[in-house]
Amino acid sequence: MTFAERMLRIDRRIIFLLIGLCTLLPLLYPVGLAIKVSPEVRSVYDKIESLPAGSVFLLSMDFDPASKPELYPQAIALLHHAFRKNLRVIAMTLWLPGTGMAAEVISQVADGMGKVSGRDYVFLGWSPGGSSVVINMGQDLYKAFPSEYFRHEPTKDLAVLKGVRNLRDVSYVVSLAAGTTGIETWYVFGKDKYKFELGGGCTGVIAPGLYPLLRSGQINGLIGGLRGAAEYEVLTGLKGQALAGMDAQSATHFAIIVLVILCNTFFLFIQRSRKQADQR
Repeated sequence: MTFAERMLRIDRRIIFLLIGLCTLLPLLYPVGLAIKVSPEVRSVYDKIESLPAGSVFLLSMDFDPASKPELYPQAIALLHHAFRKNLRVIAMTLWLPGTGMAAEVISQVADGMGKVSGRDYVFLGWSPGGSSVVINMGQDLYKAFPSEYFRHEPTKDLAVLKGVRNLRDVSYVVSLAAGTTGIETWYVFGKDKYKFELGGGCTGVIAPGLYPLLRSGQINGLIGGLRGAAEYEVLTGLKGQALAGMDAQSATHFAIIVLVILCNTFFLFIQRSRKQADQR
């Protein structure tokens, strides 16, 4: 048996191990492969960068744990940027299954940057109603969320919400969405009526369906999937989960391409050898 034949009959478990290593090693030891930042991601970054300190930034984390690999890094990068700019951050979710996860990410980033709940940020949690929650916030934020999530303090007494009565007082809103309810809800029932600026982040699979909103100017920017999160990390200088994930994805894709090329090369070599043997 020739070397080419042995390679084509290699134990598939070796291939699984190779792909596993190509995925695991970049996650543990990111190399930081170059990533080109797209205009739609830069638009979200530029909008937050343009806000003066003390402006109100609302982040709605409208996803559940199933979408965590793509949207959790986006949330971390956005919160890191907003806190670095000393914005007043309002965090919430329209998805009940994502409440605990949203509370975790806001607490994690805030604690790491020395921000205090009630003074620098507030997590409102979840309230039933979906689109009606957005409408109620547009009319009276304190009626929509009478108390904050962690210590159940009255929202009207929080320093971070001083001068904020409704969505008209919010400088910028970003919805990180894994589906409906999400970005479209914030546009139809929020921005269209209360005239605030809106940006979005989403999973890769629903990003193409949101580009009409982007092209028409209904949202000013869009962070799409893990790639979008990595682009935002590049802009903020944050070496986080998304960049490591893109390294792993690139290494895995490269390994698959090399394996396909090698397999076809070995196959063609065997076919040529057999034809030459038959001609003799």
